[in-house]
Parts: sequence; structure tokens; C-alpha cells
Amino acid sequence: MTTRTTEFDAAEYLDSPEMIATYLKVAFEENDAALIRTALNDVARAKGMTEVAAESKITRQALYKALGPNGNMTLETLLGVLGAIGVKLSVSG
Repeated sequence: MTTRTTEFDAAEYLDSPEMIATYLKVAFEENDAALIRTALNDVARAKGMTEVAAESKITRQALYKALGPNGNMTLETLLGVLGAIGVKLSVSG
């Protein structure tokens, strides 16, 4: 008997605003830029990269680059992506 596995894709499970908010909240709480970037990539793919790019006023190519493994997005890009996916950034102490 052969065991088959498939790669886990978080984007497949991000199907509600509550799930997206919780997923991003946990990523931001870890204070790890790579994890945050990966989480934003997952959410953008769940929403549709083309739609997120258009709503954030960023080209699809620039969005893929910013959210990719070596991405280093600007604050403007971060805020644009968060707005496009319907999430607000807040700070607490």
C-alpha cells in the first residue's frame, strides 16, 4: 500500500473574513516578517491575486514579488494589500 500526501495550502481554508482576520492576527503576533509575508500571500491567493492587485493599486507582478519568499514590501504596499483584503491594522501595547 502506497501512502499519498498532498501539500497543505492555507489559502484553501481562508474562506471567511473571520478566518482571514484570525489567521493574520496570529501571524502578526509572532512578529516574524517572513511569516507575515507568507500569511499575506496566502490571503491574497485566497481572495484572488488579480483582484487584490487591482484594489491595492499594485501591479500583479509587483504583488507577487512583494509577497514572495524574498519580498520586502513597503509600508505603502502593506497598507494597500490590507485594505484590498478588507483588514485594518491596529496597534496595542
